[in-house]
Amino acid sequence: MISIKSEKEIELMRHAGMLVSKMHKFIKPYIKAGITTKELDKLCEKFIIDNEGVPTCKGYEGFPTALCTSVNDEVVHGIPSNYKLKNGDIITIDVVIGYKGYQGDAAWTYAVGDISDEKKYLMEHTEKALYEGIKMVKPGNRIGDISHAVEEYAHEHNLSVVEELCGHGIGLEMHEAPDVPNFGRPGVGPRLKEGMVICIEPMLNYGLKNIYQLDDGWTIKTLDGQPSAHYEHTVLVTKDGYEILTPRLD
Repeated sequence: MISIKSEKEIELMRHAGMLVSKMHKFIKPYIKAGITTKELDKLCEKFIIDNEGVPTCKGYEGFPTALCTSVNDEVVHGIPSNYKLKNGDIITIDVVIGYKGYQGDAAWTYAVGDISDEKKYLMEHTEKALYEGIKMVKPGNRIGDISHAVEEYAHEHNLSVVEELCGHGIGLEMHEAPDVPNFGRPGVGPRLKEGMVICIEPMLNYGLKNIYQLDDGWTIKTLDGQPSAHYEHTVLVTKDGYEILTPRLD
């Protein structure tokens, strides 16, 4: 069932979302060649706890860490490790932070040093695809309008859409109804209503859309080894449009 949030719930979600935004701003200067993804995770977990948040990903269905750190051809759910970031890498940091029971969720892809033009292109247009989807958020529109806008933009820019993974509702739980795919037809799916909160999160590949999962049970990679980017915001449906609850502060 799709839940409509009360004003009190929305205020708590604004706080959770702002914690997510502040954590992304905090960690950005540390994303440099030589640091391990495990070190990034430890820094962020301490930041979350010090700011009265809860690292919701840690322990979720057995996931071991506070962050998902996905490097280069890793699409999502990369587990922080002793891997040292290298000049030319891209890394997606995806985090869910709880505050008084309510969740905020955002993923952004970062460049490590000097990256290739292909990776710059992928990052630029994956983030723009996210905002094309967000533009469709207003009462009366449908989930399919968001999905179609993301897919259309991605394909116009020759990027492929990962179809097995999608956005979602959010609130007391990290994942709630409805699913928010990154492909589909306009005018179909659940209708958006004031007070709904959803996560829109394009995962776009520079090469083919095909993916596979590693034996760790979490990490998803592109089948052809081409890079992938992932951008996500938590978005509130307002009376006449939308509010991004995880604004970029950088």
